[in-house]
Amino acid sequence: MIDSEAVFIGAEAARRLAEQRRVELEPGLTAAEFDRIEGRFGFEFADDHRAFLSAGLPIGRGWPDWCDGEVDHLRDRLAWPVKGVLFDVEHNAFWHDEWDARPADRGEALVVAGERLASVPQMIPVYSHRYLPAGRGTFGHPVLSMYQTDIIFYGVDLMDYVRQEFGAGESRDRRDPRWQPHATVAFWRELVG
Repeated sequence: MIDSEAVFIGAEAARRLAEQRRVELEPGLTAAEFDRIEGRFGFEFADDHRAFLSAGLPIGRGWPDWCDGEVDHLRDRLAWPVKGVLFDVEHNAFWHDEWDARPADRGEALVVAGERLASVPQMIPVYSHRYLPAGRGTFGHPVLSMYQTDIIFYGVDLMDYVRQEFGAGESRDRRDPRWQPHATVAFWRELVG
């Protein structure tokens, strides 16, 4: 059973997005469609993300096409955060403090980084390079803009993200002390700048 607060966040985000009339929404995903998607790609949506996609499926440029999209394209979108970190390992000397000493050989460093990244929490695309963590039974995560290891907050939660990205409701100035996102998942929270 999904927590009522998660349902509220997801449904309210979808409602606000629909009110903008800038994004086309198709009927939301069904339980069977969620099962098919999660089984095919090996993750579970966070509860608020699930409620959002249940209320209406955004379609068009930038939105993941969970119903009719090419499987390889969706796999690439799911792999984007890890591939970005590996790019920075290879080309920009990135190395996480908890990965022990960086191997001198770049190829070996990529192998070690890939092994370490295999255990980090899965990030799921919301729109373009904006992501939420996977995880049934979780909700209220901030939406992260992820481009290699340049990761920033784009919303305190999914509802705030829709407000920030699409102008759906009163947008908070990020200098406002009430705008205090807290990354909730290991590894990725340490890269938020």
